[in-house]
Amino acid sequence: MSSRPTPSRRPLSGEGPVILHSATDPRWLPLALENFDAVLVDHAHCEKKAAANALSLLQAYPDLPGLPAQMARLAREESAHLARVLDIMEARGLTLTKDSGDPYAQGLQKLVRTPAAERRTDRLLVAAIIEARSCERLSLLAEGLTDPALARFYGELAQSEDGHQSLFFRLAVTASGGDDAPVRERMEWMLGHEARVLEDIGVRAAIH
Repeated sequence: MSSRPTPSRRPLSGEGPVILHSATDPRWLPLALENFDAVLVDHAHCEKKAAANALSLLQAYPDLPGLPAQMARLAREESAHLARVLDIMEARGLTLTKDSGDPYAQGLQKLVRTPAAERRTDRLLVAAIIEARSCERLSLLAEGLTDPALARFYGELAQSEDGHQSLFFRLAVTASGGDDAPVRERMEWMLGHEARVLEDIGVRAAIH
């Protein structure tokens, strides 16, 4: 029998539009807490790539209404998160290692279509899904960490990620002409694949 979590229709990622199809494996949180230093290093890389992705989207789609200012603000916010994670790492005697890549994000990138218009929508939806999963994982850390300051920090980050997934979904709708029905249909298809990507990767001491 498969150990894949039972799909849920409750908003696992928060109150935004991206409702994940599967909950995180219950084995993930104990593993993440046991190897929290490794999770911190991975988290720093995630924040770094989130800032870089915001600037990449700004570079690629400067003509999409609302995107340039939103991505500039998002890049600044993600960079601030990165600085805070690096401060926590320094206090724990950790250094940032070389980024070995993220099989989760790489798996989602394979879903992005090639034609320009579809690629733009898909890139925004992939970003929304990553933020939704991050929201869920950071919420779990906030609940599981015993250090009050760390728990509060991860709770704040989870709230930020919930807002980010809503932002990316809204931009995807704008990119598709304002009709959210086909965007939601595409997102549901991608979320089904996202659940399988997580299952294929297995449980890791990492944010994704």
